[in-house]
Amino acid sequence: MSPTVPLPPPDTPLSGGSPFPPIGDYAFLSDCHTGALVAPDGTVEWMCVPRFDSPSVFGALLDRRAGGFRLGPYGTSVPGTRRYEPGTMILETTWMTSSGWIVVRDALTIGRWHDDHADESSHTRPPTDFDADHMLIRTVECVQGEVQVEAVCEPLFGYGVTPGTWTMVENDWRSAEATDGETTLRLVSDLRIGLEGTRARARHTLAEGERRFIALSWTHGLTGPSDGEDAQARLDTTRHYWRSWLAGGRFPDHRWREYLQRSALTLKGLTYAPTGATVAALTTSLPETPGGERNWDYRYCWMRDATFTLWGLHAIGLDWEADDFMQFVADLERGPDGALQIMYGVGGERDLSERELDNLHGYEGAVPVRIGNGAFQQRQNDVFGAVLDSVYLHTKVSGHVPQRLWPVLQDQVLCAIKAWEEPDQGIWEARGAPKHYVSSKLMCWVALDRGARLAELEGDMPLAKKWCDIADEIHADILERGVSERGVFRQHYETDALDASTLLIPLVRFLPPEDERVRATVLAIADELTEHGFVLRYKVGETDDGLSGEEGTFLICSFWLSSALCEIGEGARAKSMLERLLAHASPLQLYAEELDAETGRHLGNFPQAFTHLALINAVMHAIAEEEKDA
Repeated sequence: MSPTVPLPPPDTPLSGGSPFPPIGDYAFLSDCHTGALVAPDGTVEWMCVPRFDSPSVFGALLDRRAGGFRLGPYGTSVPGTRRYEPGTMILETTWMTSSGWIVVRDALTIGRWHDDHADESSHTRPPTDFDADHMLIRTVECVQGEVQVEAVCEPLFGYGVTPGTWTMVENDWRSAEATDGETTLRLVSDLRIGLEGTRARARHTLAEGERRFIALSWTHGLTGPSDGEDAQARLDTTRHYWRSWLAGGRFPDHRWREYLQRSALTLKGLTYAPTGATVAALTTSLPETPGGERNWDYRYCWMRDATFTLWGLHAIGLDWEADDFMQFVADLERGPDGALQIMYGVGGERDLSERELDNLHGYEGAVPVRIGNGAFQQRQNDVFGAVLDSVYLHTKVSGHVPQRLWPVLQDQVLCAIKAWEEPDQGIWEARGAPKHYVSSKLMCWVALDRGARLAELEGDMPLAKKWCDIADEIHADILERGVSERGVFRQHYETDALDASTLLIPLVRFLPPEDERVRATVLAIADELTEHGFVLRYKVGETDDGLSGEEGTFLICSFWLSSALCEIGEGARAKSMLERLLAHASPLQLYAEELDAETGRHLGNFPQAFTHLALINAVMHAIAEEEKDA
């Protein structure tokens, strides 16, 4: 008898659609040196070693043939449940099969500091008592019945270009190495490993109560767990690390506390521990709209993020990380005029030249796939204000200006003085002709305003007066040329188009929230620059960004709008919007930057630091409003 429901071919996704999982369904692992994305079927589809911005060894996220590492039940690809162990970056996946239940736990492990770390020379921040093991450990436990499990590890080095050459280690069935001649990975397990061309594979039937492990190492000496107990001990240490770190924060006793804590863990996971830099996102070249060309590499540290990083970290009491970021800024090499670039590599690298990878077919066919980011050469005048505001925020907490930062800050103020009257590419890094963007002028005002306040703290009153006068000049120019006839702040001086970046006006205290121009701008963006309740950066048809095609809504702008609505006294509307935004978290409470508003699918690079920072700010705004009303 034939089944009443026709079965799809075995190579067809059960969803009937793309072979790529939705971006929001990936889980994020980190050891604060690099990160990994794990698909729902248990495959690590993105990982770069040894750093966030190194070439990928697993790249199936951008091409189904670019390498992956799966651990799970044989013949079953849809798990029962997935979650993070509370307070950690350890992923727990529960599988139900026809013969039993298993639980898989995945972590990029963190252990106690040891002096023979391969990268100890890369630490420019004081090492803590813990550091990355440079190891991915995966354990599987049968909790009922018996289940046949399978591990398949197929690295393709250099962004999917070079298959690994596998060899067994000392004729041991439980250890093998893969290399491309430059990078070497060691696979260690208490499963028996077999080599099948470009992949290593293991299968085993787990009995109830049995636990096994498989680990991938790129550490100094290519060491790995000596046995299952050692693997479990490393997971225990990693669990202890994340929970102890999270306990150092300040989180309100509120129903949204879990969102704040997961965002805090995500931000920490995107931090490069040796230098204190924060990458904007873990990935490269995920599209802003399905099949689009707006695919950028975000595995770098943007100076623009500095302000939002400090806002977020200080708001929840993570002052140590905030100080590390400040010291990273002080270490950076600057241009001949003393100006900081808009972005740097996580080790402080200045050259981030962009190129396209023709060998990768892109997520759901979205090409080109790019590495590097040509925006590092752009003029974006908002960078000066971002740095000054972040230092000012940090100074309000610490009580003093870090002495080694003062010369850097003076140079940024001088650069803002020279640049504020000039056009630039703006906060969204438009690749069209430079314009007089209001947000860029705004952040130059921030640079002078905060610079004057810091100079006053330093006791240099003449300098404070000089910079304050220039801040007033910029302020007057924005109010004269940056406001449309209907009393709304415009995108740039030559248009009346809206831009979500003007939501920063009340947030950086350029004008008081009760100012009618502020209120009109916030409400105009809420009513006119949204799709299905989510905020666009700008309307593509009204903006020369040098690109073709559409783009999705930006979640960060939606969180900004929630914060701005709180500022202007629209607390109920802000709360309603925030509730909707929090409901659009991925199944694991992570956020990508962009969202396809029609389908609700997360797009853009994932996970995205900027969005989690904006979430923290919006949630803290909303909680403050609740307390005020109470």
